[in-house]
Amino acid sequence: MSSKDRVKATAKNIEGKIQETYGDVIGSPKDQSEGKAKQMDAKVKHTVEDVKDEVKKIVD
Repeated sequence: MSSKDRVKATAKNIEGKIQETYGDVIGSPKDQSEGKAKQMDAKVKHTVEDVKDEVKKIVD
């Protein structure tokens, strides 16, 4: 995974944490769930790219 993609996924994770916390503070289930969804999306992207990196190591 390129550094650029990792930075984007990490930024999305941070954005999701902030949105979830904001939802907790104001009592907004919508913001809480959207924040959690962003975090999950970032986690999936990191996992997929980690698998790609491992496969590339095996193939090389």
